[in-house]
Order: sequence, then C-alpha cells, then structure tokens
Amino acid sequence: MDKNTIYLIFTKNNTIFSKAIGVYTKREYNHVSIALDTNFSTVYSFGRKHFNNPFLAGFVEENLYDQFFQEASCTIYSCEITLSQSKEIQKVIHQFIRQKNVYKYNFLGLFGVMFGKSIPRANAYFCSQFVAYVLLKAGINHLNKPLGLTTPQDIELIAGLNCIYQGKVHSMLQQTI
Repeated sequence: MDKNTIYLIFTKNNTIFSKAIGVYTKREYNHVSIALDTNFSTVYSFGRKHFNNPFLAGFVEENLYDQFFQEASCTIYSCEITLSQSKEIQKVIHQFIRQKNVYKYNFLGLFGVMFGKSIPRANAYFCSQFVAYVLLKAGINHLNKPLGLTTPQDIELIAGLNCIYQGKVHSMLQQTI
C-alpha cells in the first residue's frame, strides 16, 4: 500500500478576530488549514480573503509567506495516508477550487459551536468544519461529532497525527521540515 502525507497547520495570529475566538475557546490555536505538500506552497482553509477585512471570507488558498501569517504561531502535524485517500482529498479540494466563489464563511456556524448546536448552511464552512469535511470524505476523520461542531482542537485528536513543528510561521518557512 503506497503512503502519502498531508499536513495540518494550526495557527494563531494577532488579529482582533483571532483574539476574540481565543478569549472564548481559551485555546492557543483557533485556525486550521490543510496542505498537500512539504513546501506548504498552497494551504487550504476557510478564512479571510483580504488581510484587512475579516468579514469578507470564504474558501481560501492561503500563502504562508503573506504578511497575515508571518508573525503567526503554529503547530504542524503530518499524517500518513493511503494513495486512495490522497486522491480523494485532492478531488474534494479541487472541487472547492473550481467553485470557490460559491462558498461562504459560516459565521453563523461559529455561534452554533458556542451553543453546542450545529447550524448547517449550504456551501458555508468555517476552517475546522472544512478540514473535518475533507478528512471525512477521505475516510480519515472519525470524530463522531457533527462537522458543524468540530473545532481545531477536535482535529488535533485524530489518530495518526505526528507533530513535526511548533513555533513561528516565518521561522518554519526558513527551515526544511
């Protein structure tokens, strides 16, 4: 069985929105993304589309070299997956890429998490809901929890994750993992 690797990147930046989520969750990391290559050339998630506007958000292809991430703290996990799981993840992500203008950020769903009630919305996700969905479609996510209630901390509990880096994003990009 051929093995492939994906990477889950958990970040915390110093934006007001991130700080507000952190006050509620009392957790270090409040954003999660998925990368398919060791260079982290493209990282996928749901978040802000423009640095200065957290409310213009949706499916994003994040660039860790952007100003938004340079001072962010992060923890990166690798996860070995099968070739068929890798192909399924690529298929799902390419569907999001092809239809990226259809998808919106699930702000309402964040309130649902606060109250323990999943609020399903068509074509709307928040970061951990998206990553959990991608992993579920590939047969990786076995959290036994509604996608709309999944937090970054829940994703960290997935079996088979291997922590490969902790520190600042800009420091990680200067070294080879």
